[in-house]
Amino acid sequence: MSALQALQQHSLVVADTGNLSAIERFKPVDATTNPSLIRKAMALEAFQPLRASAVEQLRRQSPEQVLDHLTVAVGCAISQRVPGWVSTEVDVCLSFDTQATIARVRQLAEGFAAQGVDPAKRILFKIAATWEGIQAARVLEAEGLHCNLTLLFALPQAQACADAGVTLISPFVGRIADWYAHKEGVAGFSAADDPGVASVRRIWNWMKAHDYNTIVMAASFRNTGQILALAGCDKLTISPALLQALQDMNQAVVRQLHTPQWQENSPVPNEAAFRWQLNADAMATEKLAEGMRLFAADQQALLQALSQDSQAA
Repeated sequence: MSALQALQQHSLVVADTGNLSAIERFKPVDATTNPSLIRKAMALEAFQPLRASAVEQLRRQSPEQVLDHLTVAVGCAISQRVPGWVSTEVDVCLSFDTQATIARVRQLAEGFAAQGVDPAKRILFKIAATWEGIQAARVLEAEGLHCNLTLLFALPQAQACADAGVTLISPFVGRIADWYAHKEGVAGFSAADDPGVASVRRIWNWMKAHDYNTIVMAASFRNTGQILALAGCDKLTISPALLQALQDMNQAVVRQLHTPQWQENSPVPNEAAFRWQLNADAMATEKLAEGMRLFAADQQALLQALSQDSQAA
């Protein structure tokens, strides 16, 4: 039995990619995308007709409309290859605007429905875990549109998401480890000492100890050690390269997350407490801001590439 097969006995495995051939090869339950992955997907042969369509649309529609078109089209293509959820990113530039986020998700949901994909049953709308994004998710979840709160680096973010009734959260592992490795001047951490792994374990323990239904899906892995250290987490979203590495490993996988235990006094924060607690955590503050900037840059780079194609045609 491969490590990937063994891992699947403890956690649901999700493909973190827009590469359709990789999804078909590994047959994950769900799949996740983000602006960086969609930008990469547009270079693949399978998406060249979609890229050509987007180039044509850019001549008569706004960049926002073209971005939504790509988001829906990629999500629909992936939904044909996985049985479960497809997580699709909402424009990260709306991360501090609750009402605009709600409006954009409703538009995307209409786009999916028009293509025959039931957004209430197949799509998780990915929203950055800012206070405004979490409040948008509260409204959307009440309407039956389910959300994946991403760029999540700290317990207060997870607590606020659970209180809002969010379907799924994506606490990041690798980016946390990167921050601490740079701060401490080390190359990396063992799985036992990895601060990203520890953060997800803490979030998972709090969520389960307090009987919330919000799914914890660990994300942003740098190596297989981080993944195997979180065996037992509800879901794990993994890149094709690491899925292949796990498939090539022949070893048993021991469940690491068991019956949760929680003794800290850590209540769900209100807005003021949320903002202060996030501000007090330099890593979470910096990585959240950096993550939003990077996603926005990838969105812009994709639109610029399409614009250049349009001008050259």
